[in-house]
Amino acid sequence: GMKRFFVVAACLVVMLFVGMAAAQDLPDGVDGAVVLEEVVVTASRLEEAVSRVPANVSVVTAAEIAESTARNVADLLRSEAGVHVTDITGNRRNYTVDLRGFGEAAALNTLVLVDGRRTNQADLSGTDWTQIPLDRVERIEIIRGSRASVMYGDNAAGGVINIITREGEENEVGAKVYAGSYGAYGASAYADGRTGALSYALSGSYSETDGYRDNSENEVKDFGVNLEYAVNDIFLLNLSSGYHDDTAGLPGAIRESEFESGTDRKDSVNPDDYADYEDYYLKAGPAFPFGENGMIKMTVSHRTRHADSYSTFSGGYFTGETEIRTVTATPQMTLQETVFGFFHSLSVGMDYTKATEDIVNTSEYFGYLSTGTFDLEKENKGYYIHDELTVTPEFSVSGGYRYDTAEYTFASSIAPVNPNRADYDESLFTAGVNYRFQPASNFYISYAKGYRYPVLDEIFNFFMNVIDSSITPQSSSDYEVGIRLGVGDKAAVGVNLFYIETSDEIFYNPDWYMNMNMDGDTIRQGIELTADRDVSWGRMGLNYAYTEAEIDGGLYDGSDIPNVPAHQAGFDLLVDCWKPFSVALNGNYVGERTFISDWGNAYGKHEDYFVMNVKMKYTLNG
Repeated sequence: GMKRFFVVAACLVVMLFVGMAAAQDLPDGVDGAVVLEEVVVTASRLEEAVSRVPANVSVVTAAEIAESTARNVADLLRSEAGVHVTDITGNRRNYTVDLRGFGEAAALNTLVLVDGRRTNQADLSGTDWTQIPLDRVERIEIIRGSRASVMYGDNAAGGVINIITREGEENEVGAKVYAGSYGAYGASAYADGRTGALSYALSGSYSETDGYRDNSENEVKDFGVNLEYAVNDIFLLNLSSGYHDDTAGLPGAIRESEFESGTDRKDSVNPDDYADYEDYYLKAGPAFPFGENGMIKMTVSHRTRHADSYSTFSGGYFTGETEIRTVTATPQMTLQETVFGFFHSLSVGMDYTKATEDIVNTSEYFGYLSTGTFDLEKENKGYYIHDELTVTPEFSVSGGYRYDTAEYTFASSIAPVNPNRADYDESLFTAGVNYRFQPASNFYISYAKGYRYPVLDEIFNFFMNVIDSSITPQSSSDYEVGIRLGVGDKAAVGVNLFYIETSDEIFYNPDWYMNMNMDGDTIRQGIELTADRDVSWGRMGLNYAYTEAEIDGGLYDGSDIPNVPAHQAGFDLLVDCWKPFSVALNGNYVGERTFISDWGNAYGKHEDYFVMNVKMKYTLNG
């Protein structure tokens, strides 16, 4: 209403005032129009300046990673505006990273890429954040909202996080060892370089921790390689691969009644539960020019992920053995050319994904032992086109369209599956207007349609051995308006307002013990504020996000969406004026939020909290 409008307007005025104040305090010799601006490749699959993207985009650079207090990728993302990160086991094994207030379903609505390769699984497991060691990361690009759905398809309703790994440039090697509380220790090493036409980047790491809770131990091993070979001046071959292995205890939830009966917060009521994972992939493909200003890329990849787990529950236990094999192909053509007097940045391509899941489940329920094997498959094809038209050097419009299909097939050893297949298709588009009034400053308005297909184990009912034909894909309309103000290469502020309306949102209903579509719409709206500035003694950054996420209509009308804090804030501070000694501080505030799966808002709220981390570093001879 009007009150909210005045709050937003006041915040906008404050942010612009901060930006103007920063402009007045630039050092001598710095021209406010000369900007060293970050570029991104995720938004349109083309390299472009951040100020040309009509969306809330942020880039975590290699320098910021080196300065950060974070020890892994998920910790690093906590400091980004509006990104809510939770870890329910305390061993960095069960992270959920949420963009735009999707709560417990965030893992299925936030698309995570590694060098453009999709990491989200075709089942409920989502993204395994332990398989991406921070030592291997060069930079991270975050595109908030549904705009990237046209370019990447499924799982991008809340946004996209693209983790870009290190490539070989200068010849260097490095190693690290660490130890800490709760039995934490580990080591890592890397070697990067270039020899002739070949560049290489190798990395390996090992880590182990007991966790702060009983049965929360975790052991992780990783190895990664990136290779690029220049066949000649125009033809490149790329190859990357990674291996990941981890074993983790699963301490489980503790009920309030168990606390009242004497259970300690470090205890586990499931002392024998565990999960073991082995994951490896291979990605390769050529890149070569098309005409004078075009490029063709053809990337194929294969990934295998094997999981073994054991869990207990009232009346019995459950073991699962799952293997998912995923094959992808992503042919793409990009072209940057002047046509009819206007400059076009065009991307055309296809995404093909085929995921095959083999499952062996064994359970014992009150003495009754049963075993079932299941073969599940999802084949996905998406065709997209996206064009950015530069009307004047300052003004541009962009739009994209995607047609996407998904075909599911199911088989079971228990009984015939009838029906044994399901088919969906989606058409979606995006449009944006961008006014770049300074080299690193812009105002933008955009609209995007997002969607999410059900994953394999949402649509297939393992108990009844049938497809749940009532589940349909969810769809959303995403509206955004924002402004970014860059002042020289020393300061930047940003304000973004968003409104997302989602129909048929897929969620787990604990009252009915099944996945289903929401019978009402879900509304997410809010504002994200950022401010960063380089100063003579270091760097400082602030951010704040307000998110209102609630259900409109249906059984849970008026309820807040679980696990979505209304208020989040963060700050980063780097003091490096006493070189070679530096100090980095990072603080994050997360407000109250309802408990996971409490769709009726009947059980109160999690308390708010504030965490501050500090890192002191002394650099000797590099």
